[in-house]
Amino acid sequence: MADIAKLIRTIPHYPKEGIMFRDITTLLKDPQGFKETIDLLIAKYKDSRFDYIAGIEARGFILGSALAYALGKGFIPVRKKGKLPGKTVTQSYNLEYGSDTIEIHDDAIEAGSRVLLIDDLIATGGTAIGAITLIEKVGGVIFETAFVVDLPELGGAKKIQDLGHKVFALCEFSGH
Repeated sequence: MADIAKLIRTIPHYPKEGIMFRDITTLLKDPQGFKETIDLLIAKYKDSRFDYIAGIEARGFILGSALAYALGKGFIPVRKKGKLPGKTVTQSYNLEYGSDTIEIHDDAIEAGSRVLLIDDLIATGGTAIGAITLIEKVGGVIFETAFVVDLPELGGAKKIQDLGHKVFALCEFSGH
């Protein structure tokens, strides 16, 4: 897993001063690194019982789609507001550098379905908690949350755990 962390670049002061952005696009463009990332997620979840994988726009789409395909699960996109064509349910949330709104189709998840939520990174937890709330609004049950990167000093994983949900990350970085 240390090799995965080495393939993730840090972009200082993006999207604003003081933020150290952990960019997984360098990991995704590396064929072996991307394959190892998905293989590690497959190994983690291949024997787990859940119904869907929900990926948060945009990097969660890449990871979630590949994992859903490999595990034979349906994929649910958690999109930014205004991007889905059907009737949607929305959820606003705060993050470390502003606020945003996400949505899913109102019929994306059957009530009681177990959902693995995936994204590239967990920082303060705003986006992930927004997605959790959104999935629960339509009757989904969070099976677990998964990330490539955890930034533990920002406390997002702890916030999710405090809500009673499991958090898994392939690697972590110290600092912001």
